[in-house]
This record gives sequence, C-alpha cells and structure tokens, in this order.
Amino acid sequence: MRVSPCRSKRSAPSGAPVPRPGGASQHRPYQKQAQPRPILAGRLPMTLLELITLLRKHLKLVVTLPVVCAIVMALASVIVMRDSYTATGDMYVLAGTADSTGSALSSELSASQMLSNDVATLLTSSRVEDDAARQAGLEDLDDFDIEVSSETTTRLISLSVTGSDPVECANVANALMSSVSAVAQEVMSVESVNVVDEAEVPTAPSGPNRMLYIAVALMAGLFAAVAIVVLLDILDTRIRGEHDVEELLGVPVIGRIPVMKGGM
Repeated sequence: MRVSPCRSKRSAPSGAPVPRPGGASQHRPYQKQAQPRPILAGRLPMTLLELITLLRKHLKLVVTLPVVCAIVMALASVIVMRDSYTATGDMYVLAGTADSTGSALSSELSASQMLSNDVATLLTSSRVEDDAARQAGLEDLDDFDIEVSSETTTRLISLSVTGSDPVECANVANALMSSVSAVAQEVMSVESVNVVDEAEVPTAPSGPNRMLYIAVALMAGLFAAVAIVVLLDILDTRIRGEHDVEELLGVPVIGRIPVMKGGM
C-alpha cells in the first residue's frame, strides 16, 4: 500500500487571495472599518443654531443676569456717584505793542495768537490757581477739574471748571480769569486779557452719564450670561441622546432598547 506524501498546510497570509475550488481566486478589496471617536476628543465648533437653542434653554439666566447688572449699576450711580457741574467762560487776549500808532492790525493779531497758548498754560500755573483760590475763599483748587482750550487760529481762550458745587465752580472760573489777566500783564508782553463771557452758575449737572453706565452694565451682563451658558455646556459631558452617541463613537445607532417598568 502506498502512502501519498502529506503536504503541510500553511495559513494564507493576511490579505492574500484564497483559492476556491473551480478555478480562479477571488480577491476582496480591503475595507477600512470606522474607528470610534475617543470620548475625550474635542467637540466640533458650535453652530449659530446650536447657540441659539442653548440660550433658549437657559433663557432665565440670559435675561436675569443683564437686568440685575443694570439695576446694580443704576443704584451705584445714584448712591455712590455724585453729580458734577461745569461752569465755562471765554477770554480774549490782546497783545501789547511798543508803538501802537505804527503797528498794523495783522501783526497785532499774529502776536495775540502766539500769546494765547502761553496764557492758556498760565491759567493752570500754581500762582494763578493760588490767587484764584484766595479770591474764591478756598484753601486750594484740588477738588476742581480745570480745562483750558485755545485754538491756533483765534485769540479766544475757553475755560471750564468742573466740581460738585455749581456756585463754587462759577466763582472759581471767574476768579481764574481775573487772576490770569493780572499775572499775564506782569510777566508777559500782554496788554490785557479781557473777559468775554463770565462763568454763570450751571443749573443742570454735566455728569456722570448714568445712562451710558447702565447700558454698559447691561451689555456686560449679557456677555457674561452667554459665556456662562457656553462654559456649562462645555463642562457637561453627559450623554443625553442618540446624537451624542453618534458624535462620540462615530457609528450610527441601529436600535433602541426601551426601559421596561413593572416586570417582564
């Protein structure tokens, strides 16, 4: 009896075609399987529709926080912030000349324009402020905000004094204009600094702009509410439905198992 030699069976390499009886072998193309997404992977960018839906879900917070911020700012602006008043006055600078009969009007105008900036700077000097404080019956002018403006194309100087007392603001402005005239004639070649418009007592406060503060607080509260809602959504890693499962695992949901209550 003959024994046919045994042929060793070797496993075909992975991916190699497997011969089938009856002829040619059939090769199946390699199909890449969908890999599940890692659960800790970053989320896709939030769309505008998703943001609107999220804000509607937390509508109470989105509405309440801006209103509370606006109310708090309104109370703070009334209780903490004091009303401020501004008194304004105008002066005219006239330059002195060596020979008034032979000087032209154009040269006088040019000299006055150049001296206007010097007089404007002189208004905020310590000597003028000290003299004005004594005339107004005050120790100093630290509680007042003094602003001086002078254009290069005019000889007019505008003075503004802002403080908490309207009467004192007007008195300080008039005292400054009176004092700077005497000091300018003494230390500068200025014929006179004439007062065009005396400062009057303001009847209405010039600040603070409470409506602007309330509007800013309202917008800040709205932005804070949106930021809180988005942050809460980012920190919430719970799976709430089929959409979350498909997004995290990368595979479609093919069935659902309902929860049975009350036995089999």
